[in-house]
Amino acid sequence: MKTSELRLLSVEELNSKIAEVRRESMNLRFQMVTGQLTDTSRLKQVRRVIAKFETIKRELELKSQSEGEA
Repeated sequence: MKTSELRLLSVEELNSKIAEVRRESMNLRFQMVTGQLTDTSRLKQVRRVIAKFETIKRELELKSQSEGEA
């Protein structure tokens, strides 16, 4: 997903997407340990996707806090 599309999601939807990607990350780590993972670069890609989701989630939280104060 593009970043602009992610910014339109709610916090709950972002949480579900983060959980999904974290499950994928765990599966990739298991595959790596057992020697079944062929594309090791996918681990790095998944970590970056998690970071992107977490960053956007934090931006939304800060935005809602600042709107609450005003």
